[in-house]
Amino acid sequence: MVEVRQKTQVRMKLDGECASHSRTDVSVRDVKVTIDEPIERGGTNQGPSPTETLMAALIACTNVITHKVARANGVHLHAMRVRLEADFDRRGVLLAEEVDVPFPRATLFIDVTTDADDAAVAKVKHELAMFCPVSKVIRASGTRLEEVWTVTRR
Repeated sequence: MVEVRQKTQVRMKLDGECASHSRTDVSVRDVKVTIDEPIERGGTNQGPSPTETLMAALIACTNVITHKVARANGVHLHAMRVRLEADFDRRGVLLAEEVDVPFPRATLFIDVTTDADDAAVAKVKHELAMFCPVSKVIRASGTRLEEVWTVTRR
């Protein structure tokens, strides 16, 4: 069996077609996603806003990395759900004043169902913080990012 080695550094290439003042159609690989503002902010509501997209990326990265570290540690996750609540200081996007930390606080609510014991789950939690690139960027920006885990045993 031949082991496939993945590159440790890659260049991501995305392309944004600015369809209007509020809507951007982004292409990455062979996938397209629309990022837009809600109607009340002059958009067409065809997708999440840029800031909502950032928070959605945090949820998705939490999912992917949690599953990766769980698998690497022999932990089977039967089910997982991630919710997020974030405080957003909108003074910057309203052009009122510059805001150093637009998201002063965010909380991830991570619900998992597993047979794993407390020690194994603690290792998954620890490694999620070590390896999730989106959460690392958000924490480095000054956001106080908290995780609230609910673990259900199956």
